Amino acid sequence: MSTTTTQTSNTLALNDTTANPAPLGLLGFGMTTVLLNLHNAGFFPLDAMILGMGIFYGGLGQIIVGIMEWKKNNTFGATAFTSYGLFWLTLVALIILPQTGFGKAPDAAAMTAYLTMWGLFTAVLFIGTLRLNRALQFVFGSLTILFFLLAIGDATGNHTIKTIAGWEGIICGLSAIYTGLAQVLNEVYGRTVAPLGMVKK
Repeated sequence: MSTTTTQTSNTLALNDTTANPAPLGLLGFGMTTVLLNLHNAGFFPLDAMILGMGIFYGGLGQIIVGIMEWKKNNTFGATAFTSYGLFWLTLVALIILPQTGFGKAPDAAAMTAYLTMWGLFTAVLFIGTLRLNRALQFVFGSLTILFFLLAIGDATGNHTIKTIAGWEGIICGLSAIYTGLAQVLNEVYGRTVAPLGMVKK
């Protein structure tokens, strides 16, 4: 990590000069979410393209970002990005492991419990975004709805609900992509090119 050191009398301060990792995490999450939910909406089957995105960009990419956020002393970012990176890896594992003979495929009740837990977790993080900005509020609010819609779809076996969840998930993913790219463009231009809706604290 690149740092500059400032020393005054007996005080030593380290100034963090590393880049903001959040856009990378938001794009890893957003792009993978859009692709998975295009499948949920019925556009194409679940294949290696989605699994590959889940392992590498949505999964490992967000875990790396989470570690970078930890180095920046950002508890919210570290918790969110690392958790959702691991979410993607667990989701891929739930699909792949049964095919390789390591455990049985989860039934509808197990998937309902899995998605409900992630929904509850995301709902709590949504509360945290109330101190951040409107764009992140939309990302986490729509993600909370997505998890619960998917959980209801598995609990009821209703294909229509899963299709609705797919469309809602596309919107959620696109909002994360917007939030990530907005941060990049705003930093590059040194002004607000794409508004994030900052919250007064």
